[in-house]
Parts: sequence; structure tokens; C-alpha cells
Amino acid sequence: MNQRNNRPETGEIVPGLAPRRAALRLMDAVLRRGETLDNAAHAATQGLPQNDKALARALAGEAMRWMVDLDALIDSATQQILPEDAKPRSVLRLMLAGWLRLETPPHAVVATGLELLQGGPRRLAHGVFSALVKQGVTLPEIPTLPEAVAERWGEHGEAIAAGLAVPPPLDLSVKAGKDAPEGLSLMPGHVRLSRGDAVESLPGFADGDWWVQDLAASIPARLIGAGTGRVLDVCAAPGGKTMQLAAAGWDVTALDSSPKRIERMRANLARTGLSADLIAADALKYEPEDLFDAVLLDAPCTATGTCRRHPDVLHRIGSRQIAEMAELQEALLARAAGWLKPGGVLVYAVCSLEREEGEEQAVKVGLTPDPIRAEELPAGLAPTQQGWLRTDPGMLGEAGGLDGFFIARWRK
Repeated sequence: MNQRNNRPETGEIVPGLAPRRAALRLMDAVLRRGETLDNAAHAATQGLPQNDKALARALAGEAMRWMVDLDALIDSATQQILPEDAKPRSVLRLMLAGWLRLETPPHAVVATGLELLQGGPRRLAHGVFSALVKQGVTLPEIPTLPEAVAERWGEHGEAIAAGLAVPPPLDLSVKAGKDAPEGLSLMPGHVRLSRGDAVESLPGFADGDWWVQDLAASIPARLIGAGTGRVLDVCAAPGGKTMQLAAAGWDVTALDSSPKRIERMRANLARTGLSADLIAADALKYEPEDLFDAVLLDAPCTATGTCRRHPDVLHRIGSRQIAEMAELQEALLARAAGWLKPGGVLVYAVCSLEREEGEEQAVKVGLTPDPIRAEELPAGLAPTQQGWLRTDPGMLGEAGGLDGFFIARWRK
């Protein structure tokens, strides 16, 4: 660790300062530059031990998950409202998240938080934080959504927000006949665990008996089912659906535009003992030699459905990004339909809560609908009247919730 960054003016080392500096860099990358939390994490936490990296991610994530409510607290304790992008506001968000969400004692929050404002308005931040501690403020039970997000999600917003209050559990997809750590099973081949231990340390990981995959993310491949023909997994990385299809008996071709992600898929396949033909290519330019019995298009999207694990999407996704993704999805759907044999099945999925990326795409597909049936889904979920599936983080809440997905199926 670079202790130089951990030294206040007195030269004394402040324990816990380095991960707070990293959390502040993460916040800046997301809110100022529009980077994803995942992409920003490598540079922001470089050189830190694993536990400090995890703390930085947790602080930044909780600050963004509860940002509207944290800002309301900050504004209640200042005579002059701080600008949205002011450093003291970001520091106070992290200080309050540490105290109210991670249960860090206030004296420890002050010792680390004020050091982030060297040469800045430390007295202001100290005063605001101390006043809120003295008042014994609390956060609401459910995070308040940013105004633009609440407007987009409309009547479903409150239910979705209820699923964001805590980070999600850990879901595993389990190979048939293999064991997995003991937990809650919501479908055959699924196990849900509480977060805690490192994934690599869990029994069965090294043997390739299972892989991490949100329950909702596992449904698209389940809707293709078992088979022995040829299936194309479009935009396949990181490979969870490819592994599902391979384990179900299909001859899988997995297509992704990123060679780096393809190599990650190759490692996952090797660990699980499954096989697929991996192709690094742009799906808008890809020309297969033969047609397929099934195509799974888990299309690039805004990923707003992953907001319970990636709360940065609440603050960096807007109408421009949604429109750009919708245009790409329409083009990909048109190509995917052309890669099917007569009688072949197409499943379309996006981990987005936006109608433009889900329902409004599905009505443009010129194939015969193959409605999703209730018996194909986990108990507690039901298809729409159109035979599509829409999930959101508020669903199956008592069991830990779900990522938000839109899924539809057709036959040629």
C-alpha cells in the first residue's frame, strides 16, 4: 500500500483512509465521467489489498444506492446548498454511507472522512456530519429513486425501489447431478446463498460444479431448454448462458465482440468441463456458414435491471443511452431472426427495466410468438398477457429479489 497517500499533515498514518480515497475516486468516475462502477474499480482501487478494495466498492455502492436520501440529509444541515458535483458533498455522502449503512462509528468516520478534504472545507463537512449525528438521523426503509428514474419507471418504481434496499444474495447455476453449497433453491439447478465467503472458496467451485448467475439471468437459456442441435449464443460473455446451453446438450457457438471477454469465457468453460465454439466477432457483421436450431440474443443494454448490484446505473443512464441501446437491439434482433432454420426458436433478453429496450422491441419482431408458460418459470413469477416475461428487483422480495429482465420467445 502507498502509505504516502495515507498521511495527514502531522505525518501520522490514518488507518482506513486509502479505501475511502478509492471510494471517492469511484464516485468521481461514475458521476463526472459516466463510467460504470465495474470499469472504474480497477484503476480506482489499484494497489490496495482485497479487503480494502471490497470496502471501497461497498462505500461507493451504498452512497450511490442511497444518494437521493443522503443528499436530502446533507441539504437539511447546510444553510447554503452545496453544488451537486462539489467534493464536500461527495465526501459527506461517503461519510454518511459509512455511518448509516456500514455501521462505522462516527469518530472513525470523521477521522478518515475529513482527511479527504485536505486543503478544503473540512470545518463545513465536520459541522454537517456532527449535526446529523447529534440529531440521530436515519435513512428510510426504501431508497428514494432519482427523479428522472422514478418518472421512467412510473407505477412500478416503488416496488423496484423496495428491492434495492440491500445488496442482492448470491445465485448459483448448478450442473445436473452435481452438488452445490447448501442454500435456498427456487428452481431445479438453482441455489441462492447469503453473501459472505469468497466465491472461489465455496465447495464445488474448483471442480466446476456450478457458476455464479442471477436467477433471472438464467431464465433465457432455460426457455430454450435441452437439445442436441446447434444453438448460437449472441453477445455471450461472460458465459453463464453458454454454459447452461452446453450443459443442456446443445452444440453451442458463442459469439462476442470482445477477445478479452472471450478468453474469460474460455477459462470458465475449462473450469466447468463444458465446451463451446468461441468466436470473437461483431454480431452486426457476423455471417455464419450454416443456420441454427436456436438463437439466444442477450443483447447489449443499459443494464438498469441490475441496479440492486450496480447502483451506478441509477445515476448515469438517461434517455440518450436508452435510445442508443434500442437502436442497436433492433438491428441485432433483425440479424438474429435471419440466422434461424425454419422451426427454430429465438429467445431475446435484456437486463433492462426500460420499455424501449424490452416491450417496444418485441412488437417489431416478425416471427411467430412462442409464448412463455407459467410452468417454465420460478414459483411466484408469471408471463405477461403477450406471453413475455418482465422481472424487476421487487419480485420474489421475501426470497431476496431478482435482477430486472425482459424476455420474449418466437419460432420461425
